[in-house]
Amino acid sequence: MLTIALWTAVVVLMVLGVAGVVLPVLPGTVLIFGAILLGAWIDDFARISSWTVGVAAVLMVISVICDYAAAALGAKRVGASSQAVIGAAAGTLLGIFSGLWGLIFMPLVGAAVGEYLALRDLERAGRVGMATWVGLLLGTAVKIAIAFTMLGMFIAALLI
Repeated sequence: MLTIALWTAVVVLMVLGVAGVVLPVLPGTVLIFGAILLGAWIDDFARISSWTVGVAAVLMVISVICDYAAAALGAKRVGASSQAVIGAAAGTLLGIFSGLWGLIFMPLVGAAVGEYLALRDLERAGRVGMATWVGLLLGTAVKIAIAFTMLGMFIAALLI
């Protein structure tokens, strides 16, 4: 009975983790890693080896770094001011509390406002905002790829 409850927890963590890859309120790859670690522990690391858990841990760390750096790196790539980078980070934080549209567009707005305040150039502020947005989208794509790689490793370890 306990084993069934633990494997149910693994599945729930996996589902929440997949949702968390696109919803910043949930730490997606962290939850997926937790599910992999719990699954390995349940099975006494027989099918899911410590190597699999180690690789999943590295992928999780890469994903977390990517998550926090994506918007700021997008802004920095076009030579954004430090105020734009701070604005992108602030916009990302505010976006968490303002729903889906806020999550998508607040980093863009934050970077654009920061750049405008720094240089008073509306066109440049727009370019910086767009670069931030593209960085955020690319970061999300990388997180999705990492999450599905982790899921694939887990499933392969269970089936092989």
